[in-house]
Amino acid sequence: MTNWNVMFSLVSKATGETILMVVFSTIFSVMLGLPLGVLLYSSDPMNEIKPHPVLNQILSKMVNILRSFPFIILMILLFPLSRLLLHTSIGTKATIVPLSIAAAPFVARVIESALKEVDRGVIQASRAIGSTYWQIIVKVLLPESLPSLVDGITLTVINLIGYSAMAGAIGGGGLGDLAIRYGYQRFRTDIMIAAVVVILILVELIQSLGTKISSEIQKNR
Repeated sequence: MTNWNVMFSLVSKATGETILMVVFSTIFSVMLGLPLGVLLYSSDPMNEIKPHPVLNQILSKMVNILRSFPFIILMILLFPLSRLLLHTSIGTKATIVPLSIAAAPFVARVIESALKEVDRGVIQASRAIGSTYWQIIVKVLLPESLPSLVDGITLTVINLIGYSAMAGAIGGGGLGDLAIRYGYQRFRTDIMIAAVVVILILVELIQSLGTKISSEIQKNR
């Protein structure tokens, strides 16, 4: 194969690995972060939904501690968990575990912030007609905060693209791994530039799609 064919093959494979990591880690981080964010919001006495100061303080500190960990250090600490769940701590699939756990606290804060933007009058009206705690969460808070949730999840996906690139430094696969192994260690500047360009394109596409979806939701209200 020619030099261009080799580069295209390498970049295509690495792009597919990055997309795989980001898609699945987004799904799992939202699955972890959504209930955590709802609990953070509803247990806060300021919001008067289902106040529980002690639980709120514990959850808040847990989220802050996890968010303060540098991703590469967190990934190394989670190697045993990846090995336990997937029987490997290296490669694209193994990276999904630390990516999901690293992003979950960020998602929780995003959910909490989005829920705080909902007009309290809407919540009080739903309580006045006898809505239960879960009805307020599912039928009022989440639908009303949907545009902000979409913006927050968009930001989460963009952060995960950055995390996945960093994971390449310790065998995570994807575009970061390609840029380090071929671009840096083998002095292939063209491959490094190609990897960076693809990452920038992915970020731009995700941001544009997220903004469009959020705008459509706002228009159709």
